[in-house]
Amino acid sequence: MMNSLAIRSCGQDRKSARRHARLRDALAALGLAALAGCASMAPDYERPQAPVPQAYPAPAATHGAVAHELAWRDFFTDPVLSRLIETALENNRDLRVAALRVDEARSAFRIQRGERFPEISVGGQGARSRLPGDLNASGLPMVGGEYRAEVGLTTWELDLWGRVRSLERSALESWLATEAAGQAVHIALVAQVANGYLAVRELDERVQIARQSVASREESYRIFQRRYEVGSTARLDVTQVQTLLTQAQSLLAQLEQQRATQINALRLLVGGDPGIEPQQEPFDETTVLAELDAGLPSTLLTSRPDIIAAEHRLLAANANIGAARAAFFPRIALTGSFGSASAELDGLFESGSKSWAFVPTVSLPIFDGGRRQANLELSEVRRDMAVAEYEKAIQNAFREVADALAAHHWLRQQLEVQLVGRDAQAERARLAQLRYDRGSAAYLEVLDAQRDLLDVRQQVVQTRRALLTSQIALYSALGGGNDASDNSSRTGDSSQSIETPSQP
Repeated sequence: MMNSLAIRSCGQDRKSARRHARLRDALAALGLAALAGCASMAPDYERPQAPVPQAYPAPAATHGAVAHELAWRDFFTDPVLSRLIETALENNRDLRVAALRVDEARSAFRIQRGERFPEISVGGQGARSRLPGDLNASGLPMVGGEYRAEVGLTTWELDLWGRVRSLERSALESWLATEAAGQAVHIALVAQVANGYLAVRELDERVQIARQSVASREESYRIFQRRYEVGSTARLDVTQVQTLLTQAQSLLAQLEQQRATQINALRLLVGGDPGIEPQQEPFDETTVLAELDAGLPSTLLTSRPDIIAAEHRLLAANANIGAARAAFFPRIALTGSFGSASAELDGLFESGSKSWAFVPTVSLPIFDGGRRQANLELSEVRRDMAVAEYEKAIQNAFREVADALAAHHWLRQQLEVQLVGRDAQAERARLAQLRYDRGSAAYLEVLDAQRDLLDVRQQVVQTRRALLTSQIALYSALGGGNDASDNSSRTGDSSQSIETPSQP
C-alpha cells in the first residue's frame, strides 16, 4: 500500500515537473519574442513625388553660395545687423517657445519609449487583523497577520505585433517634426530681423532726403516771401512755393512716424531696445548681402525645415496606422512578483517563506462597436491629410523661391531704370529753375519738376530696399538662416529610419 502511494506521488511530481518545464519554455519564447519585437505593421513608407516642376520659372542664379550651407553671419555682413540678430536669437519669445516645444516633444517621446520596457518595483506590506468568533468555525476570536516583501513586474505588454513600437516611432517622428519646426522659426526670425533693420535704414535715408527738401524749400519760401514784400514777385508764386514746402514737411512727418513704428516692431523681435541711431549715409546692397545659387527645387526637400517637419509628421501618421492595425490582434501582458511572505514579521525571511506569483493575461475584444476599425480608418485619413500637407509645404516653398527669384530679377531692372530716371529728373529740375530765373517759364514748371524729383528719389530708395528684401526672401526660402553649426544636422535625408536613437 505504501509503495503504491509512493509510486503515485512520484508520477504526480513528474507530471508537475513537465508542466513547469513547458511553462518555462513558453515564457522563454514569449520573452524572446517580446525583446526582439516583431516587424511593425505600419505601411511601407514611400516619399510622395514633389508636385512641382523640375526647375524654377524665373531666371535663377547659377553662381554664388548655397543658401542652406551659408550661415547667417556670413550672409549678413553689416555688424549692426549681426548684433541685432544675435540679440533676437537670445531674447525672442517666439523662438523660446519653439525651443520649449522641442523639449516637450522629447519628453513625450521618452515617456512613450518607456512603454517598451517592463516596470519593476520593490514593495513591502504588513497587515494584522482580528476575526470575531462568530465568523469562524472554532467560535473563538482569531488574530492573524501577513507580511510581504516582493519584487514585482507590473502589467508588461509583450509587443508581439509592434503596437508599442509603432507608438514609439510616432512619438519620435513628432519630436523630430517639432525640432525642424523650431529651426523654421529660427530662420524666419533671422529674416524678420534683417528686413526690419533694412526698413529702418530705408526710412533713415528717405527721412534724410525729405529733410534736405524741407531745408531747400524753406530757403526758397523765405526768398520768395522777401521778393513779394518788395513787390518783385506775385503772391501766386509765394503760395506755390509754400505748397511745395508743406508737402515736403508732411512727407517728413509721415516718414518719422513710420520709422518710430518700425523701431517698435524691431524692438519686439529683438526683445529689447535695438539701439539703432539714425544713419546719414545711404545703404548699398552690394556691401550687405552675398550672391546665392538657387539650385534645383529638389534640394528644398532636405534644406527647408518646414518641409522636413511636414515629412516627419507624415512618418508619424504612418506609424500610427501600424499601432491601429496591431490593435486587432490579442494583447498579451505579464504581471508577476517574487519575494517572501510570512504570518509573522520575524519569520519574513526565514526558510520556506519564499513566495511568487505569475499572472499572464490575454485580451481580445470580441465586440467594440466598430471602435478599432474606426480608429484604423481615422489613422489612414490622418495619414492622407499629412501627405496633402507635405505636398502643400513643397508647393509653398517652390512658390516662395520662384517669387523671390522673380522679384530679384525685375527689381534689379526697375532700379536701373529708376536711377536713369532720377538723373533725368534732376536735370529737368535744374533746367526748369534756369528757365524761371530767366523769365521764360512760370514757377509752376519748377514746382512740378521739384515735386517729381522728390518722388523719384524716394522711389529709388524704396526699390533698392525691395531688392535687398527679395535677396533675403530668397535666402530664407532656400533654407538659409541657421548657424553654421546647425547646417550639418540638416543636410541628411529626413526619411531615413532612426530605430535606436541616442539617449536624450
